[in-house]
Amino acid sequence: MQKPLIVATSRIIKLLANITKVLSYPFHWVLPNKRFTLPEQAAPLLKDGKPGPIPRIIWQTNFTDRVTLPVYLNYLFNRLMAPRFEYRFMITEARRAFIAEHYPEILPHYERLQIGAAQADLWRLLVLHKFGGAYLDIDAHQIWPLSCVLGAERKELFVTTRRGELSNYFIASAPGNPNLARLIDQVVLNIGSDASNNVFHLTGPGVFNSLLDRSLLPTVSYRHAVHQGNFTNEHFQYIDKPQGKWNHEQRNISVLKEDAVPDTPQHSAFNKTR
Repeated sequence: MQKPLIVATSRIIKLLANITKVLSYPFHWVLPNKRFTLPEQAAPLLKDGKPGPIPRIIWQTNFTDRVTLPVYLNYLFNRLMAPRFEYRFMITEARRAFIAEHYPEILPHYERLQIGAAQADLWRLLVLHKFGGAYLDIDAHQIWPLSCVLGAERKELFVTTRRGELSNYFIASAPGNPNLARLIDQVVLNIGSDASNNVFHLTGPGVFNSLLDRSLLPTVSYRHAVHQGNFTNEHFQYIDKPQGKWNHEQRNISVLKEDAVPDTPQHSAFNKTR
């Protein structure tokens, strides 16, 4: 009975979100330079509640913390849908600083990535492996309370698409997840071997679907957890980024810099030391 209720709720949210998106066009026509600031860190709106194995943290990243009204409304909605979760956000420079501090052996591989989306793909795996929590893309929004989606006992949760494939726009995990360690190892190996010039296959969902067995993973359909692109769209997300979305960027530049290939960290050493 709950799933039909979630789907019905998601349709109402989609309608309301799209109304705010349409109204944002005249708003930014009148105020073309108006931007809202996403906080680097924000405390939970509500303090009570029992934490489960997955820490109550929402992680997001973007090339800038100064965003348009639709992106900011998307952020506010996620906060309301996860009131007992802390919020943490990193821009490009903060992502690099995090990796330099906690994963210095992976930094040379990270720095070969020239496209922000590919960098964010690797960063989200590392930050969840280190601290745990739930990662959402900047245009993703919950359609059901996050605490209910995660449950009290789960140690990880992956989202599946309309076609039943794994995606990485929503990932939830406890720290030290061996599946995330495997994904990190594979992404680093892909970068070191110039495995692809496509973000999707080099660092993104293609890695998840080639490496992980969906039948052995706890998964949730996007229909019952997290949607994308209802509050915002490419215009509002990349209004201050002429290069546009990653799929446009990779048509014009190589995903990987033509630097000397760094030594790949030993997989066993990574798993033992993290």
